[in-house]
Amino acid sequence: MSGILDSVNQRTQLVGQNRLELLLFRLNGRQRFGINVFKVREVLQCPALTAMPKLNPLVRGIAHIRGQTISVIDLSMATGGRRIEDLKTAFIVIAEYNRSVQGFLVGAVERIINTNWDAIMPPPQGTGRASYLTAVTEVEGELVEILDVEKILNEISPLNTEVSAEVASTLNTDAHKDKIIFIADDSSVARNQVKRALTTLGMEIEMAKNGLEALKRLKEIAEETGDVTDKVGVLVSDIEMPEMDGYTLTAEIKNTPELQKLHVVLHTSLSGVFNQAMVKKVGADDFIAKFHPDELASAVQKWLGPEE
Repeated sequence: MSGILDSVNQRTQLVGQNRLELLLFRLNGRQRFGINVFKVREVLQCPALTAMPKLNPLVRGIAHIRGQTISVIDLSMATGGRRIEDLKTAFIVIAEYNRSVQGFLVGAVERIINTNWDAIMPPPQGTGRASYLTAVTEVEGELVEILDVEKILNEISPLNTEVSAEVASTLNTDAHKDKIIFIADDSSVARNQVKRALTTLGMEIEMAKNGLEALKRLKEIAEETGDVTDKVGVLVSDIEMPEMDGYTLTAEIKNTPELQKLHVVLHTSLSGVFNQAMVKKVGADDFIAKFHPDELASAVQKWLGPEE
């Protein structure tokens, strides 16, 4: 137990410091890729895969790992590359996204590095694989690509973004029609999923691609109005974002007088034992795991506050 607590304490020290840990891996060839360690449950040599009828072509098979059946997605194929052929030398990165566990087939796994979110930059425009990237960074003079896993998963198994009729009937934001809902997320797929779900509330929605962009815009609004809450009803923010993550964004908001009354809902595919400690430390109002439109819409309604 003390080992787990020490690990939690070590990672919560990163909160507000805009830092993260990346697991580096390769698909086919020399190009390096990265995934946030928080999303990784374990990494193991690729076990025997069981072929199943009618699987998506990007799913190479099913693996039985520690009593659980896990779909194994070929990350190279999923991003438009050639399939990973030699499964005997390949690895599976087992990760949790959007309340489910997936296995990602990769060619090789390197190591974990500790870096700053401000060293993680938006992807360059015009590259062939750019639509599958949320960010890039540089390690040892080489470009590391961070994949938009939410986009990949949505292409394989699209998420429902509609709020149920039952929940929709309980939503009433008439008193807040003059305010906006602000969304910050680096994944274009995730931004649009959140937007579609929250459109049910009938309010104007504004979006930013990362925490730094969101913070600048919120400060602009505060300069115009005197207090950001005069215009913005609630902020829904991802945690993993280039340049400034959601934890740091929240801490900046809560430490800025003209922003600190803004309610912040952290909405993320990250899961695990660390999040609640981190959410409490930075002062976020709520934490919602992606992606359940009913829970998200209800949380936004809650933090908009009572009718004025």
